[in-house]
Amino acid sequence: MFRAAGRPLRSVVMFLVVPLLLAVTATAQAAQPAVGLGTANSFAVLGGSTITNTGPTVINGDLGVSPGGAITGFPPGIVNGTVHAADAVAAQAQSDLTVAYNDAAGRGPAVLLPGDLGGLILTPGVYNSPSSLLLTGDVTLDAQGDPNAVFIFQVGSTLTTASNSRVLLANGAQACNVFWQIGGSATFGTGTAFIGNILSLQSITFNTRASLQGRALARNGAVTLDTNPIKRGDCAPGTTPGGGGIVPGGPPGPGGKAPGPHGAALLTTVPRTVAMTVARFGTSRCVTGRFRALVSGLFIRRVTFMLDGHSIGTLSGKPPFEVLVRSLGGIHKLSARVSFTDGTRSRDISFRFRACAQKTRPTPHPPRFTG
Repeated sequence: MFRAAGRPLRSVVMFLVVPLLLAVTATAQAAQPAVGLGTANSFAVLGGSTITNTGPTVINGDLGVSPGGAITGFPPGIVNGTVHAADAVAAQAQSDLTVAYNDAAGRGPAVLLPGDLGGLILTPGVYNSPSSLLLTGDVTLDAQGDPNAVFIFQVGSTLTTASNSRVLLANGAQACNVFWQIGGSATFGTGTAFIGNILSLQSITFNTRASLQGRALARNGAVTLDTNPIKRGDCAPGTTPGGGGIVPGGPPGPGGKAPGPHGAALLTTVPRTVAMTVARFGTSRCVTGRFRALVSGLFIRRVTFMLDGHSIGTLSGKPPFEVLVRSLGGIHKLSARVSFTDGTRSRDISFRFRACAQKTRPTPHPPRFTG
């Protein structure tokens, strides 16, 4: 047991080591090169079998399908770009999409994701979900001031978002450098605001009023639309285009993997909703009692935990490292300073949470006596 020195009135923290992974905030490995999209870069929507639309969808970018040739629902849908139906341009885009898909699937090492992205704050790197992946609520992609930062998500089967879920960009992150490699199909719930280049092996379905800033690229299946604003996600001038040229054989480095250090760390909590209790997540919920937080990841040398700016101990050895956190009512900050064994620069990862006000016990009154 470890007791925070000089903090008896604010918090009590105990260290445990438990093999538990449920992510709330993450920092991933060193910079990855962008996934080259080749000629698929000009497309906002590209399907393999059919493109079907209902309602006044607006597509800013090219629209195409190959090897299938059916495109329906335009009008009422509007395409602010060129339409390619089973022509040579669409066929070449599909060929380049296959190379890009395999490139994204081969990146690593990757940080393992929980089953739901909701509430996560992720820094640049490669993330992997071996089966299906959900997005319930918001996920924030934090570029940490680097406009060329690349985020790659590898999903083993399906990607599904709940209604009104959002992908948020922070600190210079750009939609052009976010890539979602989907081993099955992707389905976006009503009102979802999604960001990034979707490289799907099968179909892509947008429910009513779901929006996309990026590209919807389906290799073999259909793309189904319903009153969706879709804007091709191009990089700002002077920054690395996510849709750059194809790199033969995959990204540079041995085995097709990006060179350089790959240290990674996840700051996680149980329950997962802890990081969704501060005002910027749009909720007034609070944490009742205590919760568990831990650091886990790749090539970690040492972790220093901080609560409200006060060090509560340094741990080294084999992760994960867990703390049991209990604090008085109000907003608090839990952070971890993580150093690595492979040359990755040290990272500070943190989140704020709101603790519920503790109930006070009524002061007992002395008994009254009557003569």
